[in-house]
Amino acid sequence: MNSPALLRCLLGSKKRAAVVVAFWVLIAGLLAGVAPALESVEDNASANLPPAASDSMKARDLVRAQLPGQDATPAIIVVRGKGTDAAKSATQSVAAITSALSGTSRPDHVVSVVSTVTAPDAAAELVSQDRGAQLVIVPMEGSPSDESFQNAVDEVRALASDRAGPADVAVTGPAGIATDTVKVFSGGDKVLLLATVVLVLIILLAIYRSPLMALVPLLAVGVAMRVAETLGAILADAGVITVSSQTASIMTVLLFGVGTDYALIITARYRETLLDEPDRARAMQAAVRRTAESVLASASTIVLAMFALLVAVSPALHGFGPYLALGVAVMALVAFTFIPALVLLLGRSVFWPGGVDKAAERSRGAGIWHRIAALVARAPVKVASAVIALLVVLSAGLLGYQESFNTLSGFRAATESEHGQHLIREEFGPGEIAPSTVVVHSQDNLRSSPAPADIATALTDADHVSRVADPRMGKDGKTVFYDVILDLDPYSSKALDAIGPLKQATQSAAQAAGVQDATVLIGGETAQNADIRSALDRDTTLIVLLVLAIVTVVLVLLLRSLLAPLYLVATLILSFLATLGATTFFTVTVLGDDGIGNRVTAYIFVFLVALGVDYNIFIMSRFKQELRTQPPAKAITAALTRTGGVISSAGLILAATFAVLMTQPIRELFQFGFAMAFGILLDTFLIRPLLVPAIVRLLGDRALWPARPGTPTPSTPTPEPPSADAPAAQAAEPGSGRLLRAFTWIAVIEACTWAGLLVGMYLKYIPETTELGVRIFGTLHGAAFIAYVFLTVLVAIRLKWRLGRTTIFALLAAVPPFMTIAFEIWARRTGRLPQPAADPSPTPAL
Repeated sequence: MNSPALLRCLLGSKKRAAVVVAFWVLIAGLLAGVAPALESVEDNASANLPPAASDSMKARDLVRAQLPGQDATPAIIVVRGKGTDAAKSATQSVAAITSALSGTSRPDHVVSVVSTVTAPDAAAELVSQDRGAQLVIVPMEGSPSDESFQNAVDEVRALASDRAGPADVAVTGPAGIATDTVKVFSGGDKVLLLATVVLVLIILLAIYRSPLMALVPLLAVGVAMRVAETLGAILADAGVITVSSQTASIMTVLLFGVGTDYALIITARYRETLLDEPDRARAMQAAVRRTAESVLASASTIVLAMFALLVAVSPALHGFGPYLALGVAVMALVAFTFIPALVLLLGRSVFWPGGVDKAAERSRGAGIWHRIAALVARAPVKVASAVIALLVVLSAGLLGYQESFNTLSGFRAATESEHGQHLIREEFGPGEIAPSTVVVHSQDNLRSSPAPADIATALTDADHVSRVADPRMGKDGKTVFYDVILDLDPYSSKALDAIGPLKQATQSAAQAAGVQDATVLIGGETAQNADIRSALDRDTTLIVLLVLAIVTVVLVLLLRSLLAPLYLVATLILSFLATLGATTFFTVTVLGDDGIGNRVTAYIFVFLVALGVDYNIFIMSRFKQELRTQPPAKAITAALTRTGGVISSAGLILAATFAVLMTQPIRELFQFGFAMAFGILLDTFLIRPLLVPAIVRLLGDRALWPARPGTPTPSTPTPEPPSADAPAAQAAEPGSGRLLRAFTWIAVIEACTWAGLLVGMYLKYIPETTELGVRIFGTLHGAAFIAYVFLTVLVAIRLKWRLGRTTIFALLAAVPPFMTIAFEIWARRTGRLPQPAADPSPTPAL
C-alpha cells in the first residue's frame, strides 16, 4: 500500500472509494451464497484427541477393528435408589428403563442395552458395593456431532427420567458428554457476538465522539468476518482446514479486536494529516501510506504466529491456526481498502457532530500522555525498575500452576453428564468414570492359551489398579483387551503418570505369561490425556521458540535494528509470565478451577506475543519516523504523546473483546479471555507507555543499534571525537582496538553457540540421553563458560568499565549460557535428564 499510484487508484475520489466499498460488499454476498454454513463443517471431536500416531489412538483403532460393535458411542445411565430400601428402588428403576430401551419404540441410534436385566453375569461391574446404585450401558450408533444423535440422547434422558420413578438418575458417558458439550456451546456464539458489538460500539463512541465514525470499524469487521467465515467454511468443507466451535468463538473476538485496532490507527493518522492537508483524499492516501508499514508488520506477525501452530502434532493446536490466520489476513486487506474508502465516501459527515477541525485537533495527544512522557524522561531507571518489579510479583502466581484435562469440570454450567459422573464416583469409585483399555497383541494365536488369564491376574497387582475385567479376545485371536479400572481420578495428573508404569507392568506380565515380542497399547480417556499432555509439552516448547523467532525477525526487518528486537521480545516474555501468573492465581487459587486448561497456556503465549508486539510495533515505528527530524529523546516523547491515546484506545477495545469470552460457560474460554484481557492491558498501559520508552531513553542513540540516528554523513572527512563505545581504550591503551574487535567476534560466536546448544540440548539430550553425553556436555559447557567469564572481565578492565557497544555484546552473549544452565537445572529436577554421577573433574556441575 506504499505505491502512490495504487493509493490514488483506490482512494483518489469519492467515486473510486464507492467502487472499493461496493466490491467488498459484492464479494461478501457472493461468498455467502455459495459457502455452506460454518456450523455444518465444524469439527469439535478431533480437537480433543491426541495425535493419530499415539499409542492411545492405535489402541482405539484396534478396539474398533477387533471387537465388532465396539465403535458405538456408549451412554451410561447411572441409577441411585432412594428410600429405606435403595437396592430395591434401583433394581426396579433399572428394570423399567431396560424394558423401555429394549422395545421396538426405543429411540433411534440405540443399538442395545447392557444392564443387570440383560446381562446378569455382569452384575459385579454394574452394581455398586452397597447395591444401592446400578449402571445401564446404552451403546449408540452414529456420530455425536449429528443433531439426530443428540436428539436421541435427549430422548434416552427423558425416558430414563420418566421410568426411574423416585430414584436419582443421570445419563453420562461419552454420548452424554458430547451432547452436553454441544448444548453448552449452543447459543453462546450469538451472545458472544451481541456482547462484543455492543461493548465495542460503546467504546468507539466514547473515543470518536461521532456515531458514523464509530460505525465504520464495526461495518469493516462485519465484512471481514463474513468473508473469512465463508472462505473458512469452503476450505473446511473441502478438508483443507479444520474449524471448531472454540476456534469460531475466538475468531469473533479476534477480528473485532484487531479490526478496530487497525481502524483506530489509520483514522487517527488521517485526522492528524488533516492538520496540514485539507484535501481529504490526499490526506487519507498519506495516512494509509504512513501506517502501512506498522499495520502490515502487525498483521504479518499474527498471521505467521498462527501458521507456526502447524508445526504442532496435537490436533488442538495444529488445526487452530490456519482459520485464524485467514481471518486476520482478510481483516488487514479490509482495513487498508474498505475502511479508508468508507470514510472518504461518508465525507465530512463522518466527523459529525464535532466537525473536522475538532477531530484533527484531538490527534495532537491528550495532556495525560505529555505528563507520562515527562515522567519517563525524568526518571527512566525508576520507571523501568518499578514496572519490572510489578511484573515479577505477578509472575509469582505461577507457583500454583497446574493443568486440567477434565472436560466436564471445565463447564461453567450444570450438566447432567457431570452429575452422572459425580454419582459414579461416589457409588463405584473414581476410576469407574473412565476405565482404561489395555491391549496386548501377540504374534501367535492366544485362543487356547492360558496367557490372557495370567496377564489379567498379574495386572490386578499393578500399582493403582482397582479392578480388571475379564479379558476379551479379538476376532483375529491374537489380540486381547482388558478393561482396567484405576483407583485414581482418571483425569488427574497422578492417573496420567500411571499410564507409563501400567504399560511396563503389562509388558512384564506378557513376557512372564510366555507371550514373546508382545505389543502393548493402552487406550481410554486417561491414556488419551496422557498422550495429549506429552504432545502438548513437545508442541509448546517448539511453538514458543518458533513464535519468538518470527517476532524477532519481523522486528529486525521493520526497525532495521539488532538490539531493539531483543529488549522488545524480553518485555513480551515478561508480560506473558506475569499474565500467566495472574491468571493462575485468579482462576485456580481464587475461583477454585481444577487447573489451567491444558491448551490454554499455548494459546495465551501465541496470541499475547503476536498481539502484544503490535503496540511495540506501533510506538517504535512512530519513534523511527520521528527520528528523521528529532533527536532520540524528543523522538520517543513525540511517539509516546502522538500514539498514546489511539494505542491505549485500541488496547482497551482489544482487551474488552477478549474479556467477552469470559461470558462463555467453558473454562478454557473463560481463562483464555481473562488472560488475554489482562495481558493486553499490561502491554497497553505498562509495557508500551512506560517500560519500552524508559528502555529507549536509557539506551539513547543506541536504541536502534546498529543504526545511529541523527548523525549526518559529512561530504568531506572531518576529525571526529572518540566514539562512546571505546573512548579511552583506543586512545590510552595500544592494542585495545584489536582486543575489542576480537571480543566482539567472540561474543557473537558465543551467543550463536549457546543458542545452538540450547536447541540441541532439547532435541538430542532430552528424548534420549546417556551419562557419557551428559559428562561431555558438562565439560564443554563449564570450560567454555569459565573462559568466557574470564575474557569478559579482562575486556571490562581494559575498557575501565565504560558502557558501550562491546559491553552490550557481552551482556547479550551471556544470556544464552544462563538460559542453558536454567534449562538443565529444570530438566534434572523434572527427571528429563538423569542426575549426574560423582565426577572428580573440577568442571562445575550444571
